[in-house]
Amino acid sequence: QKTIEVGKKKITIYDINRLEQAMGVPDIGKLPFSIKILVENLLRKLDGRIVTEKDLLNIATWKKQYKTPVEIPYHPARVLMQDFTGVPAVVDLAAMRDAVKALGGDPARINPLAPVELVVDHSVQVDYYGTGSAITKNVAKEYERNQERYSLLKWAQKSFKNFNVVPPNSGICHQVNLEHLGRVFIMDTEAQDLLAYPDTLVGTDSHTPMINGIGVMGWGVGGIEAEAVMLGQPYYMSVPEVIGVRLTGALKTGVTATDLVLTITEILRKEKVVEKFVEYFGPGMKSLSVTDRATIANMTPEYGATLGFFPIDEKTVEYLELTNRAEQAAVVEACARSLGLFYTESREPEYTKVVEIDLSTVEPCLAGPARPQDRISLCDLKSGFAEVLGCEYHRDAEPENLSKFFDESGCEVRRAPKCIPVSKRQIDLEINEQPLKLGDGCVVIAAITSCTNTSNPSVMLGAGLVAKAAVEKGLKIPSFVKTSLAPGSKVVVDYLEDAALLPYLEALGFHVAGFGCTTCIGNSGPLHPDIEKAIADNDLNVVSVLSGNRNFEARIHQSVKGNYLASPMLVVAFAIAGRIDINLNTEPVGFDPNNEPVYLDDIWPSDDQIRDLVQKHVKQEFFRKEYDTIFDGDRFWQDLDVTKSTTFTWDDQSTYIKNPPYFEAFKVETDKPGDISE
Repeated sequence: QKTIEVGKKKITIYDINRLEQAMGVPDIGKLPFSIKILVENLLRKLDGRIVTEKDLLNIATWKKQYKTPVEIPYHPARVLMQDFTGVPAVVDLAAMRDAVKALGGDPARINPLAPVELVVDHSVQVDYYGTGSAITKNVAKEYERNQERYSLLKWAQKSFKNFNVVPPNSGICHQVNLEHLGRVFIMDTEAQDLLAYPDTLVGTDSHTPMINGIGVMGWGVGGIEAEAVMLGQPYYMSVPEVIGVRLTGALKTGVTATDLVLTITEILRKEKVVEKFVEYFGPGMKSLSVTDRATIANMTPEYGATLGFFPIDEKTVEYLELTNRAEQAAVVEACARSLGLFYTESREPEYTKVVEIDLSTVEPCLAGPARPQDRISLCDLKSGFAEVLGCEYHRDAEPENLSKFFDESGCEVRRAPKCIPVSKRQIDLEINEQPLKLGDGCVVIAAITSCTNTSNPSVMLGAGLVAKAAVEKGLKIPSFVKTSLAPGSKVVVDYLEDAALLPYLEALGFHVAGFGCTTCIGNSGPLHPDIEKAIADNDLNVVSVLSGNRNFEARIHQSVKGNYLASPMLVVAFAIAGRIDINLNTEPVGFDPNNEPVYLDDIWPSDDQIRDLVQKHVKQEFFRKEYDTIFDGDRFWQDLDVTKSTTFTWDDQSTYIKNPPYFEAFKVETDKPGDISE
């Protein structure tokens, strides 16, 4: 152990650098930053029983490659859950309390041993859109559908220690984790001395690695693994190989973090980084904001890695200060520097392999129509869609199995067993007494959604500027496009309003529809019935454009075959264009009321404009306002009639939440084994 001073506080840390003398470990400083965090974890948890010296040496003497797996017991500091995967964990805890009570024990002793934070974000659906009342109606519908589940979660919030719930209509778990829950270093005030150690977690959602953007180790796991960690058990893992990604250069003017992450996803999928850690470093890293880094880390599962890690540096500290964690920022910087976890470029760690990425080579792009790694340059999109109509594109699933898929919103998908090449078709429709033409390539869903991008003020304010320029030029969005804005945090609305840009997004139909995952996980809600019928009757190949992270066929909507991932700025542009088979570099995005063409360059903001707005309108006070009451919930949550109690009152009539049978006839002592008989 080692004591350091931060302000007036004396803080104890476990100094991994002393292992060189204490255990003869050669040169800790050469290890990847992510491996150093594992070394600290095992050193701090060393007890000779669960974590042995051999385990510690196995990670402290990390090798670049392993022919056979080497397992270590890792203890994440906390658990992050979302509501879909969190409800079963709460049910199990409630059942454990019942079992303890039945055995004559104190059920109140059953609580998570590792802190749990559950964010309710997976249930809101875009049933209503395009109006100022959309969010109120969607939230009301959400509570109507999920009252039983939400009552259980509110009971857990009231009745368990070490268990916090962020209620519905608050944000997306990964963005809330990034902006508020993430500590980077955790302060243990219950220790004899004030102890600080790296923040680590497992999450029950695949995009948990988004928190890697601020130097916090975390990744997604299954529900059973998360429950084991929650109950104090170690997470047994194989020592990973670590792929270093050296970033050089800087993004060109007009290129966004979304363009970068789609490019990285394409590159790293080819590098086969599955079950490996990826760690970013190099001079190009300094040109990326923390929210740019978080965008890249968010899509870690899309490029197949376990971790997409950015080490702590000055920008991490600045971000903590911006997000109302100034006191924490000072602790983080002091502890990280003392432990050798602060990135300075003075020494390059040793990696299993190094992949070079020059940021200046990244071009504006999208990914689609059916896989996130299928990047396509903006200028190639028109010809690319012709290939889609000709069935010349990749599908991860066998076509004959697509009809068996269920998307995350529970809608059954029906698909022809084979993709049949067609020429582009267009049909005439009339909706609300207004004629329109709908055909292959039409954008029927345009969604600014997902923590991947809504956590990044640059692309969100950029989208607002695109909308402002478009509205001022008299551009409109075709009536067949379902538009929605679903930020992962209420802070987004604060700075969009402060910059006077939200009205322009609303003028194009991008009203706030909810604060949750929505379209990104398939909760896009219904299209107009006549549009759905026209698509089905004519087998039209319509598309969605969204600022999400996954686009597998039928994931976004059961009637939409092609799904394209794009920056929020391009989502607005393609919503105006109304079609995907267009080259926005050379063709007009639309026409003004005088039938004059308006090009993408005419409405695209400069990098200086965006930077200026970020500096002026992304304010610490917004983070303070939204997160000071994050656990309180809205009026719907507060109106749920739930009483704190030691045990849960099960509803025998429920078809969803049942007392599981695991603990029926449970005994404290096991029966003596008898003879084996046939």
